[in-house]
Amino acid sequence: MHVLLFATCDTKGREATWLKGQLELRGVPTKVVDCGSSGPPEGEVDISREELFAAAGFSAQALMDGGERGKAVNAAASGAAALALGAASRNELSGVLGIGGSAGTTIGTAAMRALPMGLPKLMVSTLASGNMRPYVGGGDILVMNSVVDFAGMNRVSRQVLGQAVNAMAGMVTLERAQEPSGEQRPLVATTMFGVTTACVERAAQVLDAAGYEVLVFHATGSGGESFELLVRSGMLAGVLDLTTTELADELVGGILSAGPTRLTAAGEMGLPQVVSVGATDMVNFGARASLPPRFADRTVYEHNENVTLMRTTSKECKAIGAEIGCKLAAGKGPRRILLPARGVSAIDRDEAPFDDPAARAALFAGIEEHRGDVECDTLDLHINDPEFAEAAARALLELMQHE
Repeated sequence: MHVLLFATCDTKGREATWLKGQLELRGVPTKVVDCGSSGPPEGEVDISREELFAAAGFSAQALMDGGERGKAVNAAASGAAALALGAASRNELSGVLGIGGSAGTTIGTAAMRALPMGLPKLMVSTLASGNMRPYVGGGDILVMNSVVDFAGMNRVSRQVLGQAVNAMAGMVTLERAQEPSGEQRPLVATTMFGVTTACVERAAQVLDAAGYEVLVFHATGSGGESFELLVRSGMLAGVLDLTTTELADELVGGILSAGPTRLTAAGEMGLPQVVSVGATDMVNFGARASLPPRFADRTVYEHNENVTLMRTTSKECKAIGAEIGCKLAAGKGPRRILLPARGVSAIDRDEAPFDDPAARAALFAGIEEHRGDVECDTLDLHINDPEFAEAAARALLELMQHE
């Protein structure tokens, strides 16, 4: 078992060699992978760039001769993922550590995102104080700010990298938390937003009483990515996707999109799934001043000084419904849709700020027109009514029990 340490050793070989030495002093065998594509490597290298690029089907020499750094970085990222997956499949991998700027972070985190949840992953990056979502995605990657750039060892870099060594050594060598005996209940994943909390909490209670452990994901874009990633992991018995709000952000241009593959994993895996339309009445933006000018005349609700919600129109709701219907129709496995006729969020109900029966009707019509043979029921309830939550949980229990 060993740690794979990804670094562009033509520029960061000294740091990589120092890290390897410190990890091995702590009893953590480490292999340095050279991800460079420019000059010759510095320091100690265990897996050459030739091996790295070959793992992705490329020639290191051809990439270096071509002089296209972007192409070389992308190839190195693919090779890093292949090497990490190969080591993990052979039960040789205890963790992954990466160091670097934009190129090194792209390469290192590509390897990390390819690996299953729970395997230690640490990226020390010059980008860490900015937006790391493109690099972390929905994975369990620990990111540390390098503070200074990687340009040789100094008193600051030694302190930061020393902390990285301690963190990685701790994650690799300390005993991981084990589930208490008898607690290996089947897992169900569900999605929640602040405006669907009452629904999800009641549904989780019903599932818990039936012997299932419920994992709740906050539908904030990255939460939806994590949710889809876990669904594909094979760990789940079923999916209760009550809050599909991220589809609205993807369609309209809000800040909490989970990308175009949201609502696809369960259908691809054939998992039992019950889907609803929680919080599809809203698109998310930051502070009121951040609302794009093209939306100046729209109905908005200031959730707080940092979050502004914009009501989806009937046209947008029809498109969101069509998206839900198409994605479920294209899937496999037991599937069911439940629709709440009296409102899809805490602020979409009688006399609430986003109450819009016409928009709800358009949303439901979009689903009906594209759902194929997927069963769909409309209940004369609000999404946060206990009876709706209980109906959704019971529907999933029925689908799982017939598997």
